[in-house]
Amino acid sequence: MIKKILSKIRNYEIRMRKAVNAHLRGSFHSVFKGAGLEFEDVRMYQYGDDVRRIDWNVSAKGEGTFVKVFKEEKEQTVFFLLDVSRSQELGKETQTKIDIGKEICGVLALAAAKEQSQVGLICFSDQKEKYIKPDKGVKKAYEIILNLLKLKPKSSQTNLTTFIQYALNLIKRRSIVILISDFIDQNYHDALRAMARKHDLIVIHLIDATEMQMPKMGIVPLFDKESQKVIWVNSSSEAFQQALKQRIEANCKELETFCRKNKVNYLAIYTHEDFVPKLVRLFKIRNREA
Repeated sequence: MIKKILSKIRNYEIRMRKAVNAHLRGSFHSVFKGAGLEFEDVRMYQYGDDVRRIDWNVSAKGEGTFVKVFKEEKEQTVFFLLDVSRSQELGKETQTKIDIGKEICGVLALAAAKEQSQVGLICFSDQKEKYIKPDKGVKKAYEIILNLLKLKPKSSQTNLTTFIQYALNLIKRRSIVILISDFIDQNYHDALRAMARKHDLIVIHLIDATEMQMPKMGIVPLFDKESQKVIWVNSSSEAFQQALKQRIEANCKELETFCRKNKVNYLAIYTHEDFVPKLVRLFKIRNREA
């Protein structure tokens, strides 16, 4: 089973590399570029410079306006933050949200490792489920993949705020952070905003189509995997069906809008679709911004 999944991830990675070779000048470098910037010097402000890089302490001396000059650090760090709570188990067999999340982590870990980036992993529910310290090399990427395949979460709950705060305290150096979740939680935006300020954040939002439409079977019990409680709903009610769809769509729109305002790359991926083309399009956007 593990060999089959590893082969699948490897095939995804080959497809992505072919697409990158065709569209992004033959390298994943731009995808994992720009997170690690080390201060080097200051120089006089020039028209067109980013005002956010003005060094106000130096400029206050009255000899002109100076901007900070950075050099790209040779070693980039890419952290994968994967939600492994029980709600991630929704979807068809081998195509649940957690399956897709693990595959995306595996593909991007291989790509980052081959670009000489350090790769690390944190899996979470409402607590830390797995932490792998970042390091370089393809061997490290496969260590991440194998640990993901073997992982059995201890908790079924989700707490995005607690986890993001934990990750902020853990990841000291500015890194590329790829956060993968279904974002079925509340009141996490302040923590997510803090993450976006400190790191180069990419949000991958996993969605299953059944979340938007249930079969019409009359009054049925629904089991909430996270709360471990049963609730009864009228699944045949148009009001219920519409409310269900609107709630999911509003959640997606709210998160996408938040990411746009906070300069975070946002990508929604459905469990039934091929995620490789969407990842390549995301890379094209990051390539233009680099």
